[in-house]
Amino acid sequence: MQIGFIGLGHMGKALADNLLKAGHRLTVWNRSPEAAEELRAQGAAVAREPAEAFAGEVAISMLADDAATRAVILDSGALAAARPGLVHLGMATLSTDFVGELLERHRHHGIAYVAAPVFGRPDVAAAGQLNILAAGPAEAVARVQPLLDVLGGRTWPLGEDPLHAAAVKIAGNFMIASAIEAMGESAALAQGFGVEPGRLLEILTGTLFACPVYRNYGGMIAERRYEPAAFRLRLGLKDVGLALSAGQSRQVPLPFASVLRDNLLEAMAHGEGERDWTALADVARRRAGQD
Repeated sequence: MQIGFIGLGHMGKALADNLLKAGHRLTVWNRSPEAAEELRAQGAAVAREPAEAFAGEVAISMLADDAATRAVILDSGALAAARPGLVHLGMATLSTDFVGELLERHRHHGIAYVAAPVFGRPDVAAAGQLNILAAGPAEAVARVQPLLDVLGGRTWPLGEDPLHAAAVKIAGNFMIASAIEAMGESAALAQGFGVEPGRLLEILTGTLFACPVYRNYGGMIAERRYEPAAFRLRLGLKDVGLALSAGQSRQVPLPFASVLRDNLLEAMAHGEGERDWTALADVARRRAGQD
């Protein structure tokens, strides 16, 4: 399949690598050229402008946020220049408001839009084991399903409304942030009584909370292993903001999301924005005088 791929950060690069390994023809574009040149060495064509990535059968975008997606997909004219019949597969975590705007813009240009945000970190993406949320027109989803099968271990269909995939992704990231905060506060509590945080988290992630989120993030919190960042804390702040915005748009109160936002802001104020978002756990330690 002829695929355009836009956005070659940690996640995007891993996804593009797997598509090339599966034999697909890729035209890639990235704001900074280094990642694109690496893929050229693997057989990808490198686009000079984002619009060139919208000239194939499918265009995939994996950009950092609403602003980057707006600039690269809409403001650049890439969507307006898209090949008739193309399917745009949006895999980034975007606000529900912006996904609604994207839907209107895609309808105006006669282009199918499938929202397919993912759960999983870059190492999971590299292994092709992401959990992918997919929502969009049934025919368009069916066309891109072979690509989703390459990129993920499982696709979770969510119907024809891309807002459903966006909402589930935002809710999931809110729950992950909540788990990190709970582990950080619990570790500070145990440490206040002389119990090593690592021992507490080993017990709890081996018994009551024996699941990937608690086990993986719990180990990072116990070791304070926040670098290199697989998911930067500043992006976690962005995603909690997306949850608050989505809740406000539908009159759904999210009081704990406000706590998370303020704690993430405190971590940002301590210069931790580029560390992994598990560094959120250190906010509780600092407040307890344990740092």
